[in-house]
Amino acid sequence: MALRICCDQPCKKYPPCRKLRRLEQILKILEAYIKLVKNSLNLLSFPVGSFACNCSILFSSKTREALIIDPGNDQDFILNAIKQLDIKVKKLLHTHAHFDHIGRSSEISTETGATLHLHKDDQFLYEMLPQQGLYFGQKVGAPKPIDFYLEDEETFSFEDEEIKTFLKTLHTPGHTPGSCCFYTEYFDSPHLFAGDTLFQQSIGRTDLPGGNSHMIIKSIKDKLLILPEDTTVIAGHGPETNIYFEKKNNPFLC
Repeated sequence: MALRICCDQPCKKYPPCRKLRRLEQILKILEAYIKLVKNSLNLLSFPVGSFACNCSILFSSKTREALIIDPGNDQDFILNAIKQLDIKVKKLLHTHAHFDHIGRSSEISTETGATLHLHKDDQFLYEMLPQQGLYFGQKVGAPKPIDFYLEDEETFSFEDEEIKTFLKTLHTPGHTPGSCCFYTEYFDSPHLFAGDTLFQQSIGRTDLPGGNSHMIIKSIKDKLLILPEDTTVIAGHGPETNIYFEKKNNPFLC
């Protein structure tokens, strides 16, 4: 079961009480949908943090194991969601090391015991998190060491026998040198967690440190546009799209 929650306002505009109500609404919808699950893998995707980064939680309804893709920079919201879902987060996966996607992952890792996963080519950005935080007006301490560096084609599994090897890593440099996407075929349609590589009718910016405009186009054409056309794309920000739509309508790719 895949559940996508959209929000048309940046999360920084939500005071704590509104954030809590928003989380309660998300979880209430999830509880209603969970009865329709065909296998035990569940997906909850929602915007979080000061730039409404799309965070995705994948978890097993049997074992309660979970991993989170791009936890963002609002650890209180994420930790509350983890508690309400009653899940055991094992891994924090990151599409890249910009502050809005990874800014509070160290704190979430400390609270949950989850391991940190990032491509090694974004290590320099990760080490700059305190400086990135200052740029956005937030104080960030020195981040925890990365536990595991992501590799192209690396897969992830849960102990749940129904959902072994359910997620694959695709290294897609361009937005940053270590940008990665994650791909799964465990839902009615395949799903791609694209980070800031591919957006609805757009692509990630390449004018920040490590960005490469030629490389991002190559990554998208070589790694993403070859996926099944009905693949749902959950971008790093904004609405979802699909591969077929982007092939036909994305002005950067047509």
